[in-house]
Amino acid sequence: MAERRVAGEPLEHVLGWVSFAGRRWSVGPGVFVPRRRTELMVRTALTLAAARRPGVVVDLCCGCGAVGGAVLQALGPAPAVRLVASDVEPAATRHARPNLEPLGAVVVDGDLFAGIPHELRGRVDLLLCNAPYVPTDAISTMPPEARDHEPTVALDGGGDGLDVLRRVVGSAPSWLATGGSLLFEVGTGQTAAATALVEHAGLVPRVVTDEDPEADDATGGTVVVATAG
Repeated sequence: MAERRVAGEPLEHVLGWVSFAGRRWSVGPGVFVPRRRTELMVRTALTLAAARRPGVVVDLCCGCGAVGGAVLQALGPAPAVRLVASDVEPAATRHARPNLEPLGAVVVDGDLFAGIPHELRGRVDLLLCNAPYVPTDAISTMPPEARDHEPTVALDGGGDGLDVLRRVVGSAPSWLATGGSLLFEVGTGQTAAATALVEHAGLVPRVVTDEDPEADDATGGTVVVATAG
């Protein structure tokens, strides 16, 4: 294990688990490691859920399933809440299944909405999406643990980092229930472009940040909430 770590593998890949939102989640080689800053998406989703009890939650670009799983754990098990998680990377869903299926969730393989049951169209209360948002040219500047050991499909967001999110935001209105919300993470320099995408899709944007310099537990996360009218 020490040799693997010295060789540059992410610690989480070496250990076989990642600590996220108060729980260990299975993760391994070839799988994106969820960052602590993404816990802001979980907290934001739960704040929304306190005002509007969700019945259907979808986790796109789910990776190992930690984001959707943390939300489901806090809300209560199926069938009270239905969670469907999807990822295009088979290595990710191989870990997402043992992480999520014991909680009553369903994990599917597919590109974004391709594997989501059509019966959920127009019924999704919370649409979580930790999509790749790193601009292509910035991949080479990332730490070697990420650029050399995590799948490019989970990092590379295209020229401005928003290529995948354009597709997600463009399709979200047909999947969201009235009053339902899409939540996705971006970098601080992408918020203006991201909120413009949300407005163009006919959704109402709101930006949530965790950047208080005086807070000991600030993570620097930025989450865009896009709500259907």
